[in-house]
Amino acid sequence: MMRDKYAPHIDFEELSGLLGKVVPSNLDMVLERKGHFLFGEWKRDGEKISKGQEILLKALSGLPKATVLVVSGDTDNGMRVERFWRILPDGSYVESGRGLIAFKDYITEWYLVADIG
Repeated sequence: MMRDKYAPHIDFEELSGLLGKVVPSNLDMVLERKGHFLFGEWKRDGEKISKGQEILLKALSGLPKATVLVVSGDTDNGMRVERFWRILPDGSYVESGRGLIAFKDYITEWYLVADIG
């Protein structure tokens, strides 16, 4: 479910070169609950995270009350989650689950912890 079906992807080509090699990144998933943030970046099988996006995700993971996930999967024909990792504040990746059920459970647990404050 995309809330705005007319904005599935934003093209930042017009900003290319404006700040040297720096261009904006897009994030695939953002949730907020009582000042806690859950960021998610989805990658299809074989798709790599760009260097700039990796810098961004690692920086976000170091923020207080921020959780950053990288998901191997897609939503092309329903939601498919192969596995997912959390980026820790030190920039390392730790596998956090496999499959859609584990992913949903992770999000539910994140929400419950955030809801407590």
